[in-house]
Amino acid sequence: MVIRQSQLKKELNKSITIIGINYYPEDTAIGLYTSQLANYYNDKGIEVNIITGFPYYPAWKISSEYQSKKTFYKENFNGINVFRYKQFVPENPTFIKRILHLLDFSFGTFINIFKVKKTDVVLCIVPFIGSVFLGKILSKLRGAKLWVHIQDFEFDAVTDSNILHNKQKESVLFKMLFWIERKLLNKAEIVSTISTSMLLKLSTKVKKDKKKILLPNWVDLNFINPITSTKHRYLESTKFKILYSGNIGEKQDWDFFINFANELEALNDVEIVVVGSGSKRDWLVDKLKDSKNISFHKPVAYNELSNLLCSADMHILFQKNDVIDTVMPSKILAMMASSKPSLITGNLKSEVATIINQSKGGEYFDSSELKKVIEFVKFYKSNTNLPKSYSENARDYVRLNYSFEKVLQKFEKVFLEL
Repeated sequence: MVIRQSQLKKELNKSITIIGINYYPEDTAIGLYTSQLANYYNDKGIEVNIITGFPYYPAWKISSEYQSKKTFYKENFNGINVFRYKQFVPENPTFIKRILHLLDFSFGTFINIFKVKKTDVVLCIVPFIGSVFLGKILSKLRGAKLWVHIQDFEFDAVTDSNILHNKQKESVLFKMLFWIERKLLNKAEIVSTISTSMLLKLSTKVKKDKKKILLPNWVDLNFINPITSTKHRYLESTKFKILYSGNIGEKQDWDFFINFANELEALNDVEIVVVGSGSKRDWLVDKLKDSKNISFHKPVAYNELSNLLCSADMHILFQKNDVIDTVMPSKILAMMASSKPSLITGNLKSEVATIINQSKGGEYFDSSELKKVIEFVKFYKSNTNLPKSYSENARDYVRLNYSFEKVLQKFEKVFLEL
């Protein structure tokens, strides 16, 4: 007997409101995870409200199909109520412009929270931290529990990057921002985050008795599937294909990438394919405009992602060496699910290094080890027995630890226990 969603919701009589700037139809990074989480709750008979912005990421431009919409816009996706505000989106997202972007979203969100008449739980997705303040107001208004889920520590991410000078990082402004962050996180009944190292970082920001929980990101192994995938148009050549797919922004080590590409240019049977957009894309294209072994492409639709990832021979991700525990790149799980090895650089103490080393689904190097990275590419390319072992290890690891079903069942359990 089929039970309709409306009947399930009536019987369960539980509701959740999710506040976050990224949501469907954004189909990468935080927007993708928030959308899938909302759909999961909805399928379980939980009433879901979304308070969000207009889709803009990763292009940093409001999607064409939304540009003509009203400033405050409500829509419904399969029973999920979505309250949107058309936030300011800078073409060139400098630090100051990002602040204005978030402040404007806060203004619209403040208006939208009063449109939610009933909710049992308010879930705030961080970044950005300001949503927690707004979520606290909504939880007070409706007698709801407040839950904060951290995808990235935004202030740590800024201080770990090269966006600011050292004096700016140590300024009164940043000391105040970290103080505000601690105050807001301690307002929640429960705080969750996506990796073990981020959980340790969280412990330094909240009271000892604050309930903290690890809720990692996930990957849908039925969707990212090398058995059902077909060759993607970006990777049709017979050369050894090295793929970077994702945001082209400040968090990656593009200087290392440029040196990597230049070193491999002498190998006529190797090509590097970059798929993505972001604040550093134009700069990177200009730096490599004379390279003959690299091609750049726009992001693909989500329904093409499996074909794209599974068509590569190797995935790469070059992280900045000073980023240790403030972020866990979501793209890594999809890379591993494709049954292709991942070649990653960054800090050897990072969570990503632990995952790659535990899984044996790729290799991880320090950002100073360009020579070893190049040697590994050559060694892997010329040894036909290696691909199978890396492939099986990578996919088995995410199946065991990060599958869609296992992780989202944990999210459901947290909601029902609040």
